[in-house]
Amino acid sequence: MIQHTVEIRVRYSETDAMGFLHHSNYLSYFEVGRTELFRAQGGNYRRMEELGLYFVVAKIEVRYRRPARYDDQLSLKTEISRVTPAKLEHHYCLMRENEVLAEADSIIACVNRVGEVQRIPEDLVEMTTSKDHT
Repeated sequence: MIQHTVEIRVRYSETDAMGFLHHSNYLSYFEVGRTELFRAQGGNYRRMEELGLYFVVAKIEVRYRRPARYDDQLSLKTEISRVTPAKLEHHYCLMRENEVLAEADSIIACVNRVGEVQRIPEDLVEMTTSKDHT
């Protein structure tokens, strides 16, 4: 299983009137996790786009456990939990020290410029199944 961890500090602009990290910003954090995992594996979104391929979120499910607050230093672990010919499934765990704040699972699909599902290029599949990045 492939995984990567990234540190994220909650910015003031990401909080709501109560000072909590707004629920919508968790999705942005998960995107950071996916992107940094892909980068750590040697992936390059620009190269994919030049080939006319894109990863799009097909499904995401979030379980909020505890709130994060402004200036919290968080750790996001992102791992690939499943690979199929046209999609990648990720699991995320967002933590503050040893406390789990949120967990999520997503499915991203590989599509072309007009949104038609495509096979993930073989070199990218090999990248996602051959290394461990923590």
